[in-house]
Amino acid sequence: MNYFNDLTFRLFWHLPDNVILLAQEIRDPDLLGQIQKTWNHFIQTGQVWALLIGLVVGYMFRSLASYG
Repeated sequence: MNYFNDLTFRLFWHLPDNVILLAQEIRDPDLLGQIQKTWNHFIQTGQVWALLIGLVVGYMFRSLASYG
């Protein structure tokens, strides 16, 4: 295992910094805006109610199924 770690370290040590970023494409850097948009969609589609109902039913099932 140590040989493998040493090999990968030596391989990536000689690569320039911008080579690793070639495989990534950032389309919208506004992370907080994306989170807000996703949360609003989660609320508008009613998925929050499904989550809450699932939590309540799951808790009731767990309490009924547990013994002791």
